Amino acid sequence: MRNLSRRHFLAASGIGLAAALHAEPLGISLGCQTFPVRQTIGTDLNGTLKQLAGMGYKRIEMCSPPGYVKYGFGPLMSMKASELRDAIRSAGLDCESCHYQFSELKENLEERIAYAKALGLRQMVLSTFGSMNTATLGDWSKAAETLNKIGEQTLKAGLPLGFHNHNFEFKQIDGVLVYDHLMKEFDPKYVKSQFQVDVISMGYDAATYLNKYPGHFLSMHLQDWSPETKKDVALGKGIVDWPKVFTAAKRAGVKNYFVELNPDLMAVSAEYLRGLKG
Repeated sequence: MRNLSRRHFLAASGIGLAAALHAEPLGISLGCQTFPVRQTIGTDLNGTLKQLAGMGYKRIEMCSPPGYVKYGFGPLMSMKASELRDAIRSAGLDCESCHYQFSELKENLEERIAYAKALGLRQMVLSTFGSMNTATLGDWSKAAETLNKIGEQTLKAGLPLGFHNHNFEFKQIDGVLVYDHLMKEFDPKYVKSQFQVDVISMGYDAATYLNKYPGHFLSMHLQDWSPETKKDVALGKGIVDWPKVFTAAKRAGVKNYFVELNPDLMAVSAEYLRGLKG
């Protein structure tokens, strides 16, 4: 995510509070990722959660504190999962998802599952395989095979596993789009996908892939894009056809979505989502 502005974050939350409505767009409660507020969530957890709730969000997606120590989530390691859960709920929010690093899922899966269950999660999501800049299709296949095995274990614990894409899955190797390759390698019983809409910046439409791979999706990350400024913009201010995306998402089996934008764009994005009609 781009640079944060606490001043903009605090001001934007007031907009969301004033505009808050009880209606939920398309039958799915408004959710947001907490990575954009990483600069404050570890130092002012309660205040940050209240600001997100004030914007109108009902659900959040966390980042694993041990896996995101260097990103600002480290201080949350001092809290038990049940304490973090209670703080989130006290702010009027529900935490149903969390991002994890590949290494912690491979090396500390049992502990991460126990923490996830105590936190009240309903899904776990791998944020990235890590640095794969020089990877071959075979390397991607091996990573997918490992994730299938991890997903088998999380599912046994009652927690579906998702894979979160970035732009680097939307490149070609030997004429094959990496994302298409992964969709063939993932066992959809054990690994679903969390589609990041931001790949619209590269010319890839979320609805195309949601329609192409029904049953392979669990979640979405929402961003919008301005070709003129070549920057992310608030939802509804860019080129994404959101009614089309949400229609495809329903058919594809998406259970939740999380806005992931700089804080100054989050309140107006929540307001836009509340205005969508299913």
